[in-house]
Amino acid sequence: MSPKHRITTALTATAVGVLAAATVGAGGAMAAPPAGAGTTELRVATYNLSLNRNAEGQLVTDLSTTTNAQAKTVAEIIQRVNPDVVLLNEFDFVEGGVAADLFRENYLELSQGGADPVVYPYAYVAESNTGIASGFDLNNNGVVADTVGQPGYGDDAFGFGAFPGQFGMAVLSKYPIDTDAVRTFQKFLWKDMPGALLPDDPNTAAPADWYSAEELDVFRLSSKSHWDVPIDVNGRTVHALVSHPTPPTFDGAEDRNGKRNHDEIRFWADYVTPGTTARYITDDAGATGGLEPGESFVILGDQNADPLDGDSVAAAIDQLLDHPRITDPQPMSAGAAEASVLQAGANLTHRGDPSTDTADFNDNPAPGNLRADYVLPSKDLSVRGAGVFWPVQADPLSALTGTFPFPSSDHRLVWVDVKVRG
Repeated sequence: MSPKHRITTALTATAVGVLAAATVGAGGAMAAPPAGAGTTELRVATYNLSLNRNAEGQLVTDLSTTTNAQAKTVAEIIQRVNPDVVLLNEFDFVEGGVAADLFRENYLELSQGGADPVVYPYAYVAESNTGIASGFDLNNNGVVADTVGQPGYGDDAFGFGAFPGQFGMAVLSKYPIDTDAVRTFQKFLWKDMPGALLPDDPNTAAPADWYSAEELDVFRLSSKSHWDVPIDVNGRTVHALVSHPTPPTFDGAEDRNGKRNHDEIRFWADYVTPGTTARYITDDAGATGGLEPGESFVILGDQNADPLDGDSVAAAIDQLLDHPRITDPQPMSAGAAEASVLQAGANLTHRGDPSTDTADFNDNPAPGNLRADYVLPSKDLSVRGAGVFWPVQADPLSALTGTFPFPSSDHRLVWVDVKVRG
């Protein structure tokens, strides 16, 4: 992808403070799939590929070469699955889509391990709440950490991160993204969700008072962001509803992260519910309400919640899995089932089907492997297939997933094939 073929369109901030976003076109040999009136088989995937870095600018440095071992490995996994649309979680935000450009040009568009290159002419990136200083003592340790590098900085940021944009996300697509219709909800306030599970300080008598009134006036629901990214699939719009809720851990008895995780998941359940349920939702441009009835969508992301195991609030992910407008294809892999047996530990006490696990977490003492990553299409998109890229150890491709320390990520790519009617 040469610079003359790269197209960047910035969605600039408005007077109401909408975040700056960028849509980047990655030129190359492969054009957008042709338009047609029939049905389209669409493969949609989510992948927490752990391409976050510990220092600002390091991801650009690493992706500016063609030799970064981890980037080559996660790129090969994407090439072998070859999704048409893929959400990348834990991909540091870099203004102007620079990191997304470099990842496509230097890794996805070059063969990795003998796999065919894959070209994504369209990408969407935007700011993340991670590492943005709140100016408040959100972890209640008596210190306001508002300077990058200061101990506790991540805990006092709007979303955990050592610097602005760490653990961000990006959407890559072979089909055109309708950038004018993208909605972002980065700045939506948690307190504005009716019945929000606001955490309580167990050391006081007052209810739901972990955060002060002043903190709640600025505290954002999304630990990264929530985006509604409309994609034109041969004349039919499919909304990619993407996010990455905070892990329901790294807190105390107040369970502030667990409750936030629950409500970040609830956001999409409300957003796709017809009627007045989504009336409270306001996007970063000031528009209100949720998705129109009859619109096609796929909810994507590392939701950090397992239906039966782990530390999430009870039934947090069930808000999506049991939703009347959503299909749960239950992607599986033989590698996940094998890993549960081989790694044992906490996995031995799990209630869920280990073949649906998507994340290889610490087994001793907890939490063990979990189903954390989801591709959930609307019921009008008929499911044709689904899977998790987690090969068994006898498969040579298992070298791409490996064991700790992982050559790629502690998460696995999850994909679903759906039929989109023209």
